[in-house]
Amino acid sequence: MAVSSLSLNCVSISTTLSNKFNVAYSNELTRPTGVSCSRDTTSNEEKNCCKRRLLLFGAGVLTARLLPASPLLAEGIPKNYEAFVDKIDGYSYYYPSDWTDFDYIGHDSAFKDRYLQLQNVRVRFIPTDKKDVHDLGPMEEVVNNLTRRVYAAPNQVADILDMQERTIDGKNYYFFEYILTSPNFSSASFASIAIANGRYYTMIVGANERRWKRFRNRLKVVADSFKVLDI
Repeated sequence: MAVSSLSLNCVSISTTLSNKFNVAYSNELTRPTGVSCSRDTTSNEEKNCCKRRLLLFGAGVLTARLLPASPLLAEGIPKNYEAFVDKIDGYSYYYPSDWTDFDYIGHDSAFKDRYLQLQNVRVRFIPTDKKDVHDLGPMEEVVNNLTRRVYAAPNQVADILDMQERTIDGKNYYFFEYILTSPNFSSASFASIAIANGRYYTMIVGANERRWKRFRNRLKVVADSFKVLDI
């Protein structure tokens, strides 16, 4: 249906789009971001804002449908997983099909197990003038700094189990596995970092350390699937 033929008021449009934006997205649709209207706008401004929302949403859908499938989707999604593809912000990954999306403060997307909520994946990015992950420094230095000074709380001890450098579709990644141990709790995680599109991307997928051996392989599928895309 053409955007211009829709006769919806701003409230219904906002509700509909909000519902669309807060579900697990299909392989064809991108997740629109950064489209909002101020509550202080006048009636005419509200109409114009609604039109902009519709146009942006429609353009996102058309772009998602017309662009070639991403390499991630072309490879085939593993059984019992779904693909999350954000062509606007430039990244993609798989997540278990029985997980649900949720808001994780400071992150762009996140999914968690419906029952074991400490099992989750989240992705964030920040602006950077770096061009490649190598510009951050040697892998050992970068990973040690992240796990011990950024990810670990003051009362936690970081233990790095593995670290690897990977190149996927011409883009470089630092990939590592680590455990954070505190007096009463321990968590285990995979992390993958990359730089592209003027952004420093971080994906972390983790679980309670007590369940790590049982669920590690399942979570590794998620971690291994992370890719940054050109935008």
